[in-house]
Amino acid sequence: MLPSNRSLLIIDDDTIVRKSIVAYLEDSSFRVLQADCGQQGLALYAQHLPDVVVTDLRMPGIDGLDVLGKIHEISPDTPVIVMSGVGVIADVVQSLRLGAADFLIKPLGDMEVLVHSINKCLETRELVAENQRYREELEVANSELKEHVQTLEKDQEAGRQVQRRLLPPTPVLRGDYRLEHRVIPSLFLSGDFIDVAYRSERYMSFYLSDVSGHGASSAFTTIWLKHAATEIVNENQLFSRKECIVEDLNHWLTEVNRQLLDTRLGHHMTCLLGVVDLELHLLHYAVAGHLPLPVLVDRSGARFLPGKGRPLGLFPNQQWQAHEVAFPPGATVLAFSDGILEVMPEGDLLEKEQNLLRILASGGSGMAQAFAALGLDAIAESPDDIAILSIERGRQGFDTL
Repeated sequence: MLPSNRSLLIIDDDTIVRKSIVAYLEDSSFRVLQADCGQQGLALYAQHLPDVVVTDLRMPGIDGLDVLGKIHEISPDTPVIVMSGVGVIADVVQSLRLGAADFLIKPLGDMEVLVHSINKCLETRELVAENQRYREELEVANSELKEHVQTLEKDQEAGRQVQRRLLPPTPVLRGDYRLEHRVIPSLFLSGDFIDVAYRSERYMSFYLSDVSGHGASSAFTTIWLKHAATEIVNENQLFSRKECIVEDLNHWLTEVNRQLLDTRLGHHMTCLLGVVDLELHLLHYAVAGHLPLPVLVDRSGARFLPGKGRPLGLFPNQQWQAHEVAFPPGATVLAFSDGILEVMPEGDLLEKEQNLLRILASGGSGMAQAFAALGLDAIAESPDDIAILSIERGRQGFDTL
């Protein structure tokens, strides 16, 4: 929602028309400046820099087109709405060519038409400003990532510290939920990566990825993923509205898949992407070739959640199925990279997965309990990277950080 009390400048030499417009807009909670000629309007604009300018086209001296041109010389992003009592097509074309945000014909039979036009201008300006903020944030992130890559090239141990700094904080407490993660690399550097984002007070999004291979080249890909994932979410405003969650899951995976293919990094990755609805207590998720599947641990035991889909970075033009599952009080969702199967007792894949469920069902929920039950503290050297993500819903909620 746009902030109220935005400032407007109305320029019109017709006193009756101008005052009626000003009165209506003030009743609509706008702060309104007014001028009876183009020269006075430009002076007021330079002094107050209002958010939107509404100007009559036909005025003595400096007319509406002159006002439009001079304002855009000062601030190209300021929306200017042109009004005219003469609906001449040439005037409309010239106004729009010079950058007018809208062209309205007087008299205005319904003032709400003007209010609607102003609100659309404000929304557009807000989006432009927000995109500028995102670009600035991405420029900072790009600069930081370049520094991180240089550090990785110098020293793998320093590179491991870089990866740790790129990981989100742990634990993260949001209302009823507690999110924790651990990454155990087989080498100094890991091809497993986890990230968390908050698009609003309602949604917590996350992903767990497992890049093919080991060592520095896989770690470089996780750094690329951190940048690409953040850019995709910010530029497309993903994971912020309930009606778009399913579409957003597939859009994120599609974009990561496309960019990974385009970069030719030589790696593919599996991924679990999820969004927790903190109000309705639902988990929305999609699986891109990721094994083992996420595990839900609750009073009834431990079970794998359904899901399938191809990995990222192998095939173009893919689609992934979105799933939804209730997140009851006291339940925990645990996600692992496939390295966890390497430390399971001997057996085929099905036997290893059943052993994982059995251990989690008997060992209790939560990161600490799962870590202890799986004996991960005792592992001196892992044959593969192991990443663990735990999302626990408390019975009475957690204190937020």
